[in-house]
Amino acid sequence: MFRLGFARLAGVLSLFAAILTPSSVLACGDLIVASEGAGLPAVCPLQHTDVRTEIHGMIARTVVRQVFSNPATRKIDALYTFPLPHLAAVDDMRIVIGSREVIGEVRPREEARAIYEDARAKGHVAALLDQERPNIFTQMVANIEPGVQISVEIAFVETLRYDEGVLEWVFPMVVGPRYIPGGGSAEAPMTRATGTSEVPDAQRISPPITPKGTRAGHDIALTLDIFGGSELFDLASPLHETLITSDGPGHARVTLAKKTEIPNRDFVLRYRLAREEIGDSYVVERDPTGLYFTLVLQPPRRVQAETVVPRELIFVLDTSGSMNGFPMEKSRAVMRKALASMRPADVFNIITFSGHTSVLWEAPRPATAENVAEAQAFVTERKSGGGTEMMRAIEAALVQAKRSASAPMRIVCFMTDGYVGNDMAIIDAVRKNAASTRVFSFGIGNSVNRFLLDGMAGAGRGEVEYVTTKEAEDAAVERFARRIESPVLADISVDWGDLPVEDVYPRAIPDLFAEKPVVIHGRLREASGGVIRLKGRNALGPFEREVRIDAPSAAANSGAEPSALGSLWARARVEFLMNENLAAVQSGTLPAELREAITALGVTHRLMTQFTSFVAVERTRVTIGGESVLVDVPVEMPDGVSYEGVFLGDVSGVALGRSLRKGGARLSDGGGYGGFGVTMAPPAARPAAAPAGGAEAGRPAARDRLGSVTSDDGANAKAREEQNTPARKLDAGLRDLAERVAQAGQSGDLTVGPIRVEKHRVAVMIVVAELNDEVRAALVKLGFEAAGEVPGASTLIGSIDVRKLAELVKLDSVRHVRPVPRGS
Repeated sequence: MFRLGFARLAGVLSLFAAILTPSSVLACGDLIVASEGAGLPAVCPLQHTDVRTEIHGMIARTVVRQVFSNPATRKIDALYTFPLPHLAAVDDMRIVIGSREVIGEVRPREEARAIYEDARAKGHVAALLDQERPNIFTQMVANIEPGVQISVEIAFVETLRYDEGVLEWVFPMVVGPRYIPGGGSAEAPMTRATGTSEVPDAQRISPPITPKGTRAGHDIALTLDIFGGSELFDLASPLHETLITSDGPGHARVTLAKKTEIPNRDFVLRYRLAREEIGDSYVVERDPTGLYFTLVLQPPRRVQAETVVPRELIFVLDTSGSMNGFPMEKSRAVMRKALASMRPADVFNIITFSGHTSVLWEAPRPATAENVAEAQAFVTERKSGGGTEMMRAIEAALVQAKRSASAPMRIVCFMTDGYVGNDMAIIDAVRKNAASTRVFSFGIGNSVNRFLLDGMAGAGRGEVEYVTTKEAEDAAVERFARRIESPVLADISVDWGDLPVEDVYPRAIPDLFAEKPVVIHGRLREASGGVIRLKGRNALGPFEREVRIDAPSAAANSGAEPSALGSLWARARVEFLMNENLAAVQSGTLPAELREAITALGVTHRLMTQFTSFVAVERTRVTIGGESVLVDVPVEMPDGVSYEGVFLGDVSGVALGRSLRKGGARLSDGGGYGGFGVTMAPPAARPAAAPAGGAEAGRPAARDRLGSVTSDDGANAKAREEQNTPARKLDAGLRDLAERVAQAGQSGDLTVGPIRVEKHRVAVMIVVAELNDEVRAALVKLGFEAAGEVPGASTLIGSIDVRKLAELVKLDSVRHVRPVPRGS
């Protein structure tokens, strides 16, 4: 009976090879799937992503095409978690199957899910696009038949970043590993995180990362057309090799030099225009929902302040595991430059955070040469490792600290990659606790969480800087030093005069610390012009500038189609409503009236939101081949991020149960036996917890150092040690199975939920430390009958007598044992 059952598992097992084959045996960079029966190779379900963007002025329109195919001999469903720019207004989705195209509809999230599940169950090809964060999305495609290719096209519009004469467009390519407070972080490659009270949706924002030395098997191409209106200069991409062509002074086409680029880092393009600054502009569009405008106002030039204002500077440095290696080296370099840029009148302190939070001194000290030298040594000696308990650092920097009477300007600067799951709650905490403090953020790395870093700076009325590991830090630190001198323009407002505007966003225009334009989205009651006044305060005192607005001819458009400006306005209003209580959005407790308002905006404007989703169903035909199998598309580890830092040394384990599931297409809740799989237990040896106190081991602590403000390293170490006991090696569903069979089983047969025992034998997956002949012999000695192996994951699949399970987990080589559910 078991041999027949494992024969059925052969097809399922073949799918895992796509995510477990070592790169040393791959051809052309693809991960190989040993297909059923014939043994022919195929690539994993997501084959390719193609990005095409047009930039006109400061507005970009992008279409992302994801190409899925089926490498197996039975139907599959694909699940892919991927990023998009966090300020993008996603306003279109469609699926293409051969010559057939199905345009997606926007529905309330739960309704869209129900439509998708119904279509999947009936055998229709369907696609569902959900937003998990403003920069993290989930694409699900149901009923992909063998040999069939399905494309999903996603379109969005956004405004470019403009800063001191440089325009910047960024396209994120991978979702980095998220630390989940409360113990839910992914334990090893090819696992998803599990939900906690702080991050209930952790599983949905943490795609499985390929094991070290393997490839995800999908690649990306990008084409960017820039129509600048004047000659373009200094086009540069710091993280990718590009090809640039032009058929005129105001147009450039940028493509990736490698046609099969690995999607493991942000694509960043920066360029200048021939004119020195972006001029004022006013654009109006009409669509079926109304008349919308985008106004771009150029700020004044920076004016040097005549008086030097005393400042208190608090630097907060992320030393968690994801910063290990190049990111940590770059953070130290940025910190050294920032410390050297301080003025003698400044006072400062340093906070570091990982699994615990440490403070250099009990109170800020003057920026004397001696104190700066001690701070430099403190930064140099910081070691990266452990979790990313950023909320505790927020509390240490913003909540507990008291503003010094001698420092009218208090500035907190965070340096991090932002790889946390509770990012919404963190932004909310900054907004609620930064009343007397300016918060600046430095994103350190090649694929950082820009939603969090932009959000922290916005909530803290500061600015954000990004430093990749491939760029010198000097320019970014120099910009930071200029910005904290004084704002270019503060207390900004717009007097609209007789212009008939309404619902203008942002409601409160943030202070400008850089020479960048004020961008405003709004609605018009009618198309008309007039005179408006930009008001504010700079270093010399009150500032005011008149701007004449002409009645736009564009308002005469028919408005039959949704407009880009309408999407941008709706996206700005959604952001305003979400910011009412981001922590409640994170926890799923947002008041009903806010949720309903956001949902209505999404449906009315055909816009992706946290509470609206795109769904597309091909209803003209029904696929054949029975029930489908869900394949979770793996992603690359972000460029420069250390496997050892993220997974604490566990870099080869897999949790296949979270990667593949027969039947339903839902993401599991992180419990039970909804999957076919193995969950790795953490290894017995972990890096030792950092010693208490602000100093590392072997370095005497300064007399007035606070040491650890909070620490959970001891508790974590104890929990990890408990996980490696024989009892914890055994999955919960197997721990008392022998006793239950003895008490209730008839002739050794028993069914317990998804687990089937026949003649005392149960199907299991066994993860071992190393797959070798000695381990195989030890398992055979216990009566284990192997049906298959996954060498890249040190995993065996087979059956064993339930009465031998207790002896099995006592073997030192065995890391974890999990049941194979019925029907897999």
